[in-house]
Amino acid sequence: MGVRIERVVTSGSFELDGGSWEVDNNVWIVGDDAEAVVIDAAHDASAIESALGGRRLRAILCTHSHNDHINAAAELGRRTGAPVLAHPGDEVLWRMVYPDREPDGPLADGDTLAVGGAELRVLHTPGHAPGAVCFHAPALGTVFTGDTLFSGGPGATGRSHSDFGTIIASIRDRLLVLPGETVVHTGHGDDTTIGAEAPHLDEWIARGH
Repeated sequence: MGVRIERVVTSGSFELDGGSWEVDNNVWIVGDDAEAVVIDAAHDASAIESALGGRRLRAILCTHSHNDHINAAAELGRRTGAPVLAHPGDEVLWRMVYPDREPDGPLADGDTLAVGGAELRVLHTPGHAPGAVCFHAPALGTVFTGDTLFSGGPGATGRSHSDFGTIIASIRDRLLVLPGETVVHTGHGDDTTIGAEAPHLDEWIARGH
């Protein structure tokens, strides 16, 4: 088979600012029969490794470094030998989870990562977190948005290291300019499309979502 997108849903806790919330996370696997990348290794390294089915794991990509998106990354990297890549802007969040371990490499705006004949382009989209990024795969007609954009609006900005005005600018300038038919694969919950979300930008701003 050619390149394809698979979702594994894992469950655990999101912890920040002294609070803890039970969450279900979307873990995305992009690749073909030979190789893959994982986007957001959350909660359960064994479940993610099983879904890989023995394929070579090229990299573990982090949309941001909140604990619920990276807490299985180090273990998955240890098991597979794959590097864990994260944006340096999230260093403070990363260290909350891994105080004694750095990411294996950085992600920067404009970087491209090839897997299974497809290309993922890194878009720096701060707001939910300072180092939040999205991964745009033009040939697959999709963008992986982590917690930057959901079905129904922007990701949360009410906790430390987040900012509403910044996330709105990121969504407006980096995501809503993508083709309307682009499928949005989110960090939690259901898919949406750029075209479905774009008309609601002014509503989000008005309600300070």
